[in-house]
Amino acid sequence: MSLSLHQISVPVFQRMLSNLQAVLDKAEADATARKIDPAVFLNARLAPDMFSLTKQVQLASDFAKGAGARLAGQEIPKYEDKEASFADLRARLAKTQDFLKTLKAADVDAGAGREIKLTIQQQPKTLSAVAFLMTYAFPHFFFHVTTAYDILRGQGVALGKGDYMGPF
Repeated sequence: MSLSLHQISVPVFQRMLSNLQAVLDKAEADATARKIDPAVFLNARLAPDMFSLTKQVQLASDFAKGAGARLAGQEIPKYEDKEASFADLRARLAKTQDFLKTLKAADVDAGAGREIKLTIQQQPKTLSAVAFLMTYAFPHFFFHVTTAYDILRGQGVALGKGDYMGPF
């Protein structure tokens, strides 16, 4: 049995974004229960030189929609990065999910032989679609989803591996 490019990409992004949404829901409920200003969580970071929770969620969204669009040969949707609340972040994730739903499997699969051109650290790079997905898009996407989770764990939100992985 072989897997298509669509099968190994879009559903993975969709699942992890859904899990991230559930993690954000738990974090907001935790902030309310503990009477913590949500801004404390939204602006929290693992280290001073790392991005905040808000930026981590924005970047997870960016890598999901960017990878999906590139694989399907489409224009990448542009979002303004103005999220300032949990509701805003949920809306962004929903918008990203809505975009991913528009990607036709045939369009993504047709991109399997496509070369993806991008700039990494001010250097132009060309990667095959599979190399782009497996060595660039997925690692970045999972890094930002994981870091968002870790920030909230570090803030004392009662999260476990099951929250990150989601239901099976």
